[in-house]
Amino acid sequence: MKIINDPIQLQQYLKEQNKTIGFVPTMGALHEGHRTLIQNAREQNELVVVSIFVNPTQFLEGEDFDKYPRKDDADKKICELSGVDVLFFPNAQNLYFEDEVKIEAPDVRGYVLEGNTRAGHFSGVLRVVMKLLNIVRPTRAYFGKKDAQQLNLIQQMVKHYFLDIEIVPVDTVRDANGLALSSRNAYLSDKQRQEALKISASLYEAARMIARGENDTAQIKTKMVEILKPLEIGYVAIVNRDFNPVTVAQVGDTIVLVEVVCGTTRLLDNIWL
Repeated sequence: MKIINDPIQLQQYLKEQNKTIGFVPTMGALHEGHRTLIQNAREQNELVVVSIFVNPTQFLEGEDFDKYPRKDDADKKICELSGVDVLFFPNAQNLYFEDEVKIEAPDVRGYVLEGNTRAGHFSGVLRVVMKLLNIVRPTRAYFGKKDAQQLNLIQQMVKHYFLDIEIVPVDTVRDANGLALSSRNAYLSDKQRQEALKISASLYEAARMIARGENDTAQIKTKMVEILKPLEIGYVAIVNRDFNPVTVAQVGDTIVLVEVVCGTTRLLDNIWL
């Protein structure tokens, strides 16, 4: 496995390979969910690139940038064992410039749900993803469905800026109890991990209700809120694949989303129906 820190050096190296490239951008603290992304990239491309970069521009003031889990040595080993060809390990100094041209999140879609309470977060996400996609220029880039709103905005950015890249959504990976894997799970105590299981329980109940023919989203959300108590709920939302709110759930075009705070940790999850 080749480790590269400099963006220009990575660009030059990848230009010389003349291979299909699968790219997995991450913020490190890798877990089985990341390994699944890498596995998909390995199966569908000749060369696999993973980036590890805790991006400062997507953290708001007072958020956990300084405390965000960093496990560089373990992450390198996981990448090596997972068959990664190139590990890109940049730093902020060689990715960002003073007074640079910026990508901004859309005025509406970037400021609802998670973007409503984290104004500017998605601008930071899109800013770094655009940089990474332009550096790597992959054939395909892999993103988890767990961050569904982020995934949707990245798909829109690729479409709106005419990038010749296939964005591949990958299903959420869960532990044996149903908790969606996340680097932030490391913040949870044993008791909080048990409380957090209410998240997946609420989503599974939504899926059961829709499967039984209940498609009134107000009724579904009311039941989910009951299950989630007493967790601090950021939002419970039901949208279509274009991320527009719906009053009627339709199988094949519905995403049910939850954001809660468990202890002091913000957790996101969703289910695609």
